[in-house]
Amino acid sequence: MSSPLGSTQPLASKLKPWGLAHHFKSFAQQQEASYLGMWIFLVQEVMFFGGVFTAYIVYRTASPRAFALGSNTLDIKLGAINTAVLIGSSLTMALAVWAAQTGRRKAIVVFLLLTIILGGAFLGIKSVEYSHKWHEHHVPGPNFHWEGAESNNVHMFFNLYFVMTGLHAIHMIVGMGILAVAAVWAWRGAFTPENHNLIEGLGLYWHFVDIVWIFLFPLLYLLGRNGV
Repeated sequence: MSSPLGSTQPLASKLKPWGLAHHFKSFAQQQEASYLGMWIFLVQEVMFFGGVFTAYIVYRTASPRAFALGSNTLDIKLGAINTAVLIGSSLTMALAVWAAQTGRRKAIVVFLLLTIILGGAFLGIKSVEYSHKWHEHHVPGPNFHWEGAESNNVHMFFNLYFVMTGLHAIHMIVGMGILAVAAVWAWRGAFTPENHNLIEGLGLYWHFVDIVWIFLFPLLYLLGRNGV
């Protein structure tokens, strides 16, 4: 039985299974250890971003008007488009996991590449937003300029905006690089229904990065925009 997106009997299934580390007795045991390691990693990522979110909440509570002024300068349309793009990338990533679980080699490659393309689109749109802030002199540093008495607090808003969105973008770039490697491995038949924990782990990571943006979008673009 085959499908338009690839055979359910990939090349790797016709050969001796590979990818099992020597210290594991089975792919099932390796998969459980892989999931545990990925969840531990994601927990520390939650703590990492949690510190940044906490700083944002503290400063926003102290200067709500200044943060609303800064938020009003952001392009909400581009932010909304990027949100839709990332939701789409979560769908393609979930489909890549499904393809790996069912042994569809070509489908894994297709969905991983689509996820990378959507991630690239997100970063491209974000670079346009950054260029707007640069031309408006809203990038923190010696060239930052803001008219009004709230200049210092608005400066803090943009400090946090670039830190939070910049860290998120770095995580996306890292994820896209690993997805590209996984796509090459998938094309070579590395993943089977018994050995697909890497794709599932990457799926967890990518969904986490998307969820971070789901929090960033309302915090930076929506809350308090009209509270000036």
